[in-house]
Amino acid sequence: MSEKHIDEISGVETTGHEWDGIRELNNPMPRWWVWTFYFTILWAIGYTIAYPAWPLINGATQGLLGWSSRGEIAAEIADAKQSQSVYVDKIANSSLAEIQADPTLMQFALSGGAAAFKVNCIQCHGSGAEGGQGYPNLNDDDWMWGGSVDDIYTTVKHGIRFADDADTRASEMPAFGDILKSDEIRAVAAYVVSLTGTPSNPALVEPGKQLFADNCASCHGEDAKGNREFGAPNLADAIWLKAHGEEGIVAQIRSPKHGVMPAWGERLGDTTVKQLAIFVHSLGGGE
Repeated sequence: MSEKHIDEISGVETTGHEWDGIRELNNPMPRWWVWTFYFTILWAIGYTIAYPAWPLINGATQGLLGWSSRGEIAAEIADAKQSQSVYVDKIANSSLAEIQADPTLMQFALSGGAAAFKVNCIQCHGSGAEGGQGYPNLNDDDWMWGGSVDDIYTTVKHGIRFADDADTRASEMPAFGDILKSDEIRAVAAYVVSLTGTPSNPALVEPGKQLFADNCASCHGEDAKGNREFGAPNLADAIWLKAHGEEGIVAQIRSPKHGVMPAWGERLGDTTVKQLAIFVHSLGGGE
């Protein structure tokens, strides 16, 4: 066994290692640090006895106190639901108009609707309800099926073209590629564009207007401002859901796209649907 090396200057024993002529002093740890270290060991042992700690094959040790983070969260959720139950019950037993007339109930419904929207609706309508290609913007005043709180409630509850709900809102635009010739479709598109802008070929507007009257006005109206009874959109407000630009309108006329919105009534319950309707109605475009 090698002899211990003592530093000549400090008189302290070294670790015995040397790097480029430099030796490390083997100073003992401060007593307070040593006792603190021993305490942490004892604390760890006590913790593993009192709380869940050691993983087993089908679970983990439960600890003498029987505490678990999941149990605590479940208790907190139960307490929150209990405190909310007064307002939830009132919403369940109140009409939409009665909810809007009660400031406290209205605020609760808005908060609940905003939370439900973030969980169920932002995937299509966006986090700010601004929509996107094929998904309606819920902030503007362009409503295909009506923008009153009752209309929105019906749409949310029963959905749009949702096959599993007998009361779903339903409409279907024919594929005019099987009805009109290609040049006639372009003429109709030119007329539609002319309602809010300038088409690529203005000479097509007049014949397109007549074709529109013969084939499209029955749903979209003679003034092309839509018909909510059929879910036919307003074509004279420059707000486009399925198509953008003249070529997009041509494609939509030739082979229309039809979106589907789920019916949320059975999935979320009537109380949550009411809150969603009130929240969407409050975004700025509600009527």
